[in-house]
Amino acid sequence: MEIVILDDAQAIGRLAADQVCTLLARKPDAVLGLATGSSPLPVYDELVRRHQAGEVTFGQARAFTLDEYVGLAAGHPERYRNVIDREFTGRVDLDPSRVAGPDGLARDVPAACAAYERAITDAGGVDLQILGIGTDGHIAFNEPGSSLASRTRIKTLTHQTRVDNARFFGGDVDAVPTHCLTQGLATIMAARHVLLVATGQGKAQAVHELAEGAVSALWPATVLQHHPHVSILVDEAAASRLQLVGYYRETYLAKPAWQGL
Repeated sequence: MEIVILDDAQAIGRLAADQVCTLLARKPDAVLGLATGSSPLPVYDELVRRHQAGEVTFGQARAFTLDEYVGLAAGHPERYRNVIDREFTGRVDLDPSRVAGPDGLARDVPAACAAYERAITDAGGVDLQILGIGTDGHIAFNEPGSSLASRTRIKTLTHQTRVDNARFFGGDVDAVPTHCLTQGLATIMAARHVLLVATGQGKAQAVHELAEGAVSALWPATVLQHHPHVSILVDEAAASRLQLVGYYRETYLAKPAWQGL
């Protein structure tokens, strides 16, 4: 696990976009894992800018989203398939037929979850998974208490997560669905490279637990300590509770340029 502390969200967006562009230059048909929420937006905006400048193409790429609310109508603006199209995939040349997400309207939820796992496997697995992190340490919608061996399944959202997401529903907590389909922690761990973005003071405790705490289902993101290739990109505020902050700065500055993230 590598911790990279940067000045602000824009710097994080540039560094993350560098990694995506490097991957696509090497492997044009790469499989991307896409997160929604506010944390990845600077990454997506920078990738859109580079695409519009002719610096990168997504024409051969594929993408899988992390999660989906259960029961939101297909046309609902906060359905995650619509959110990711609005924020990223619809702004670049990524074929909509090559973007997939869990089916939150499925009648047979277990079958839909199993089918999603198969689709990821059939695509060759995720090359680069972009993640955010919740204030309670959840990644995707793997809430505290989630099995570290979990796969795509239905989950009940905690009250805290619904409060955090109410801003997307006009501030109305009751309008936030109570259930979701989400990739499991083991599903996320199968990605070849995980790139997690966190900004703001509100994420500081979660980042500390993620990087320096014990691996525990109480802080689901800590499972990433067992992943062989994880890059954690944080701003100064999100890094404010890290105990080894000097070490993280020193090692990143001394890192060989050829190594990348």
